[in-house]
Amino acid sequence: MRKIALTGSIGMGKSTVAQMFVKAGIPLFDADAEVRAMQNRGGELVDEIGARFPGTVHDGAVDRDILGARVLGDRDELAALELIVHPRVVQRRDRFIAANADAPALLFDIPLLFETGAEKNFDTVIVVSAPSEMQRARVLARQGMTPAKFESILSRQMPDSVKKERADFVIDTSGSLEATQQQVNAILSCLGLTAAR
Repeated sequence: MRKIALTGSIGMGKSTVAQMFVKAGIPLFDADAEVRAMQNRGGELVDEIGARFPGTVHDGAVDRDILGARVLGDRDELAALELIVHPRVVQRRDRFIAANADAPALLFDIPLLFETGAEKNFDTVIVVSAPSEMQRARVLARQGMTPAKFESILSRQMPDSVKKERADFVIDTSGSLEATQQQVNAILSCLGLTAAR
């Protein structure tokens, strides 16, 4: 089984690219989606986060905006949150791998792959990239996003140029969806996997 890591800074188009791999039959583990599920009503992290970060839980779910405001820009608080979240994500990832043991390849969408030193756990690393002005426009178009929040998120992420240098493959999402799909198909072919029809 080939373990493929998909990463890239915020607003680069990871979700779009990930779905192209899914359409080609590659099972996807989305770390952010797993965290959201664990922080939603009834999620396994709600009580623990609420105890460590009072005032961040409302109606049985973690308020991600309040939590984000609490930890972004505060290295110690962010580290405390990661100590709660990261082990649970690893557990879910291990279960995902076991459940898909017969697949020829698995895709892992991990935004902070390099930042957490996790790239060593994967056979192939793909970085999704776009010009900085396009990235900024995409991110600031999101509901609830502000320039200050965007800059705070960027400050935690390794520069795009460094990520590209460390990647096995780079997908440029600045063009059309068809152009992006062609790049995905080329990578699948290079890895001996079947491209989406």
